[in-house]
Amino acid sequence: MTRLTITAALALLFAASALPAAAGSGPAGHSHEMEGFSAGEPGDPKEPSRTIQVTMEERDGNMLYVPDHVEARKGETIKFVIHNNGELDHEFVLATAKENLKHARAMEINPEMEHDDPNARRIGPRQTSEIIWKFTEPGQFEYACLIPGHRDAGMLGIVEVNE
Repeated sequence: MTRLTITAALALLFAASALPAAAGSGPAGHSHEMEGFSAGEPGDPKEPSRTIQVTMEERDGNMLYVPDHVEARKGETIKFVIHNNGELDHEFVLATAKENLKHARAMEINPEMEHDDPNARRIGPRQTSEIIWKFTEPGQFEYACLIPGHRDAGMLGIVEVNE
């Protein structure tokens, strides 16, 4: 082998072995254990300010959340009860738009990645889950489904956090 061929082979091998680390903790999951969360922090289950029911649906070729807009106050803890009324798996990932777009690119490489983090859930058809979240900073955040193609099909909601 030539030096160029060996160098190219090593580069490919290194890139392939780094993919799971870049995309999460491996093919089956993803974890934020050592990271902070831009949208706030996990909330105390005993102290939610209110509960918001969010439904995931597939309708007329679109994928959507109902409601697709939520307002919150800085310091408020919200219990999101998330129902997947669709026929496909969907996700609810709460973060900034920039973070979700970056993560969506990682999921294109590893579409089987599943989320069960304080700020994210992958929910099967006709299943329900919940996230209890304390919004510690004002700003605009989003909840999105990062399964390839779903965000582009409309699975995106906005959380406006005011002072």
